[in-house]
Amino acid sequence: MTTLTRLGAALALLLLSASILAEARLEVRVQPANKALKSNIEGHIGSLGERDPESLQRFRRVAESQARKAAQALGYYQARITSEVVAGEPHRLIIGVDPGEPVRLREVILRVEGPAERLEAFRLPREAQLRSGAVLNHGRYDAAKRHIQNQASRYGFFSGRFSRQRLRIDPDAGVADVELVYASGPRYRLGAVSFSGDAPFDQELLGRMVPFAADSPYDSELIAELYQAMRSSGYFESVRVDANPATAEAEAIPVEVQLQVRKPRSLGLGLGVSTDVGVRGRANWTRHWANPQGHSYGVEMELSQPRQNVGLWYDVPLDPPLTDKLRYAGGYQYEELADTDSLSRLLTLGPEWHSRLAGGWQRVLSLKWQHEEYRLGDDSGLSTLLMPGVSFAYLHSDNQLDPNRGYRLQFDLAGAKQGLLADADVLHATVLLKGLTTLGQRHRLLGRVQLGATESSGFKAVPPSLRFFAGGDQSVRGYDYQSLAPENAQGDKIGGRYLFAASAEYQYGLTERWRLATFIDQGNSFNALELPSLKSAVGLGLRWVSPVGPLRLDLAHPLDDQGGVRLHFSMGPEL
Repeated sequence: MTTLTRLGAALALLLLSASILAEARLEVRVQPANKALKSNIEGHIGSLGERDPESLQRFRRVAESQARKAAQALGYYQARITSEVVAGEPHRLIIGVDPGEPVRLREVILRVEGPAERLEAFRLPREAQLRSGAVLNHGRYDAAKRHIQNQASRYGFFSGRFSRQRLRIDPDAGVADVELVYASGPRYRLGAVSFSGDAPFDQELLGRMVPFAADSPYDSELIAELYQAMRSSGYFESVRVDANPATAEAEAIPVEVQLQVRKPRSLGLGLGVSTDVGVRGRANWTRHWANPQGHSYGVEMELSQPRQNVGLWYDVPLDPPLTDKLRYAGGYQYEELADTDSLSRLLTLGPEWHSRLAGGWQRVLSLKWQHEEYRLGDDSGLSTLLMPGVSFAYLHSDNQLDPNRGYRLQFDLAGAKQGLLADADVLHATVLLKGLTTLGQRHRLLGRVQLGATESSGFKAVPPSLRFFAGGDQSVRGYDYQSLAPENAQGDKIGGRYLFAASAEYQYGLTERWRLATFIDQGNSFNALELPSLKSAVGLGLRWVSPVGPLRLDLAHPLDDQGGVRLHFSMGPEL
């Protein structure tokens, strides 16, 4: 046998083997068309594997039986089913289905009896497909049973059972009756909460972290909240919460919390860049717990070319300890202002009372003593102020790093009275409003408004930290950082009494992580409220959603002044 002949024989054998091993194909033909029925039959029969025509002929009756069960599961008890095997490449098994008239629900009874009947939160299934006149669907019937059982498990009806669960079908009449009656039995309660593990904290502190009162009616959401509370405290490496109904006594379930404490200290380092301040380095050191009462303290610093600061803080948890705390804070900041001839050295010290209000607002009451040495052009000064203040903030967002919709509201007010450890009468207020919405998944609309005002008996006595400067990445793009401000006779930027800045931006999503943006910004700082001169700019930008939040690259052009396109780069959440 020649080499060419051997190659031909091998090729023929290979082709024959491929034909034999080819996977058979299932074809389901439903007339009239019914996608749900077709898909259900395909799922019941599954893959045919590598079958030849003879094995497909033997499998026909099994496939017809499976197709019939799949049709009955969707209420088609009168379906006429045929099958045919067609040899070829590949071989095919064709299932023909004439569904006929479906069985429809006639009488539907869904009821809960016992204490759960009086619990408003316990909801019965309300699907339209499980009402009189709807087509029978065994999956929805089973789903209704699971829904009731899941509700019972969530709300602590662990002794509950179905006193009646019936599905009566009359295929000839084309009707079915459903009866599901659940006897809930008593509702269990959450018993004593005990803590174990290596956590070196007072039981009283741990008890204040529990988000429910003793003997509360059982709700699995409360167990989840307890777990989340322990995790978010910042004290623990791992948390395990057990509330096993099998251990209940007199229908009270003991709750056991196993805790593993985290390492007491951590160090964080970070590096960033923006066109406002250039390269910026950050560092923080935290002692997460210092004593059994859960006190913590730390130091944080930020370094950039125009600004350097360092801050110290000491936190005392209040009640509730996860949202309320007393913070003693102090810090020093050196900043070069609008130009290199202006600077500020600011020392601050004082307590802050942080609390979360019922509506979700964050409130901070403070008493801050600040001592500031500054130079604005050829003018220098020294300011000392004792300023009580209040701040309210609210954030509603569907994602912390990259939200699709939400809004942020923030209001700050602080003041000082001359003679009360203060050099001047000062009242300082700021407002920040941000909003974001997404339309059709790709179209994002962002808005921002900033307002500020400082009233004083003598504005020359107001230090730079309480004056307003506009322009930059977070203010009016198209203008340099802090370049929009009133000037003195020598042309030095000295800051204004008032601030207004607004922005409207549209983003179009190119991919999941890349977006194009166009925007218009407007604003300025000024000393008089009569017809302030606002500066405007328009621009284009590119957004990349990184794992640590969006990175923004913008090209902005001022509309009211001579100047070219300015580049802006920044990062952080949109809200």
